Amino acid sequence: MLNFETRTGPDFGAAAPTYPSNGVPEWYRDAKLGFFVHWGLYSVPAWAVQHGEGVNIPAEDAYASHQYAEWYGNTVRIPGSPTWERHQRVYGPGTSYEDLADLWDAQSFDAGAFVAELVGAGAKYVIPTTKHHEGFCLWNTATTGFNAAVRGPRRDLIGEIHDATRRAGAKFGVYYSGALDWHVSDFPPIESDTDLFRFRRNDEHFSRYSAAQLEELVQRFSPDVLWNDIEWPDGGKGSEDYAVAALLSRYFDTVPDGVVNDRWGVPYHGFLTREYRDIPDILHEPWESTRGLGYSFGFNQAEDERQSLSGAELIRMLIDVVSKNGNLLINVGPAADGTIPALQLRAMREMGAWLEQNGRAVYGTRPWIRFGEPVGTPVRYTSSADGVHVHALDPAVGEIVLPDELAAREARWADGSSAASSTRPDGTVVLTVPDGLRSAPAAVATIA
Repeated sequence: MLNFETRTGPDFGAAAPTYPSNGVPEWYRDAKLGFFVHWGLYSVPAWAVQHGEGVNIPAEDAYASHQYAEWYGNTVRIPGSPTWERHQRVYGPGTSYEDLADLWDAQSFDAGAFVAELVGAGAKYVIPTTKHHEGFCLWNTATTGFNAAVRGPRRDLIGEIHDATRRAGAKFGVYYSGALDWHVSDFPPIESDTDLFRFRRNDEHFSRYSAAQLEELVQRFSPDVLWNDIEWPDGGKGSEDYAVAALLSRYFDTVPDGVVNDRWGVPYHGFLTREYRDIPDILHEPWESTRGLGYSFGFNQAEDERQSLSGAELIRMLIDVVSKNGNLLINVGPAADGTIPALQLRAMREMGAWLEQNGRAVYGTRPWIRFGEPVGTPVRYTSSADGVHVHALDPAVGEIVLPDELAAREARWADGSSAASSTRPDGTVVLTVPDGLRSAPAAVATIA
């Protein structure tokens, strides 16, 4: 997946706009866990080609067989693609992608219960997709009639999620697709990474349209996070009042403790984003790992247990990301009716239960002098005012080898009980994992 912080342009030279100087606030660095919510017209077909172990898709077919269900509006326009073929069978040649707006019924969506599941899973912030690349807005916008308040659900879905998130005491953010909007564009389908940056509008009219929508979101919801995707139209990157620099300045005037990501295509960003990527070491700049519970962000009904993270895998991923100075923005993809599919819900609840016991070793922590050890039983480290937290990622082994820096200090388990230690003949100090923790996804000892 692409890194976006280095994709900046055009070069304005001496006429370059002045960007805000806001950094990444401490609340964001302390939060560690957020939930993305990818929900839109693509949730009606809820389908993409299966990916994962044993699936070999040639690079030249990556877009025609895209792993993301939320890209249905693009893959369905590639003649002969698996999505195109399925769409003909299920909906018929006379039904366009945008016709799905009138088939979307979110009758089972209860924002309070939905957000309660996210917060119960450990989320400190919630970021729904307000408009994905398809151009369908999920809030009651004055900029277009192509929105959920007047078609399909006939509800202001973002307003409902916002209100429920604020009531639950979590931070609220918005995802917005700044430079891609297939509803107001007339380009061929995207079939390569080159097309991703070529088939987009960069004119002033579209730049103003995007700016107006983002301004609406800021004024209505005062989001704690502005999460833009795949850059901003070049026509809106100058010094005009509708361009990115001015938009972000007004945003920070409205939300002084807000934060933005790195996908604007300008020489300013808040935190870095890494999508479906394994990061090998500590990144010293604040960053966020994001991915779906499966291989898609939007719900893909073709996926099963083979493609979806188990609760244990999700917990260990969170620990790994946090040990390397990152936040995890994990995605839930609701079904069209607004319910969370059982496979996703099971992993979420398992993570929430683990964090109930071990959250002090995750929330509010910072990296230690290294994230883990190169050999031996897999461990990860985090640190806080309580001490150094040693996360054993395979507690079934029965012991944790302590590094020399921690060997002479007192250790306790998450429940406060003392951790029994022993010294091997070679001088190595090990902690014995209690029987009750050996079946856990991870066991945590805090070294004070």
